[in-house]
Amino acid sequence: MLKEFKEFAVRGNVVDLAVGVIIGGAFGKVVSSVVNDILMPPIGKLTGRGEFQ
Repeated sequence: MLKEFKEFAVRGNVVDLAVGVIIGGAFGKVVSSVVNDILMPPIGKLTGRGEFQ
């Protein structure tokens, strides 16, 4: 019974890790999009340098 529980716990941790990696990747893309599309254009206009791309 302890061996089965240990296998179950290890599988659960792998699934949690995979979900965390997927969510982390999506969050990174959201932050990147917000910075590039919302924050940088006004900053570029204020500094007179245009867009930073």
